Amino acid sequence: MIEILSPADVLRAKETGALVAGILQTLKSRCVVGTNLLDIDRWAQAMITEAGAQSCYVDYEPSFGRGPFGHYICTSVNDAVLHGLPHDYPLADGDLLSLDLAVSLGGVVTDSAISFIVGDVRSPESVALIDATERALQAGIAAAGPGARIGDISHAIGSVLGAAGYSINTEFGGHGVGSTMHQDPHISNTGRPGRGYRLRPGLLLALEPWVMADTATLVTDPDGWTLRSVTGCRTAHSEHTIAITDDGAEVLTLPRS
Repeated sequence: MIEILSPADVLRAKETGALVAGILQTLKSRCVVGTNLLDIDRWAQAMITEAGAQSCYVDYEPSFGRGPFGHYICTSVNDAVLHGLPHDYPLADGDLLSLDLAVSLGGVVTDSAISFIVGDVRSPESVALIDATERALQAGIAAAGPGARIGDISHAIGSVLGAAGYSINTEFGGHGVGSTMHQDPHISNTGRPGRGYRLRPGLLLALEPWVMADTATLVTDPDGWTLRSVTGCRTAHSEHTIAITDDGAEVLTLPRS
């Protein structure tokens, strides 16, 4: 289903996006060496509940997971890149942590992810991975606008990731959002320009470039959810929800000053 939101729903989506962005930035500021992934999940739960919002993850039970997910945020560390199930793990100096959060507020969902390094040890590989996904995300946003096509976004993202030397997995990518978390259209992280669904004002899209340092192959943890690089290499993931407007694309999940 491709859902086109009313102007009133887009306004509500801006509030949801601000909430998601604020929670992620607060969690990032609290993540220090020794922070446990289960504490991050509890903090996310408390902030979602306090805002009167609803988690999109707790009861989520898709075909690709062993559900329900049962937690409030995805916490993916180092070689884990997507759907990281929070568990009893204290963060170490130099860990590359990705946090992925989707919530519903006022009946509208937004979805965002950030990757960052914990502590003081900053390996060049980790810095490069994060930088590539953030630059690819900005390229995808710049390619979005009324009249553009999904393939234009995919091509822009893939061009940045490919130029940085990374192989691109096409099993998981961006997606539509609206009254529910995962909707059509699917937005691959590589593609051909001029192809696919033509963008319209009122469409909400979650763009999410992610890469693994030396492979494009995923393996699933025994927990049935956490997706890791098959080689054990490091990974990164960046995501924003955007609204297609008459003038272009508005990023809904940017932190407010």
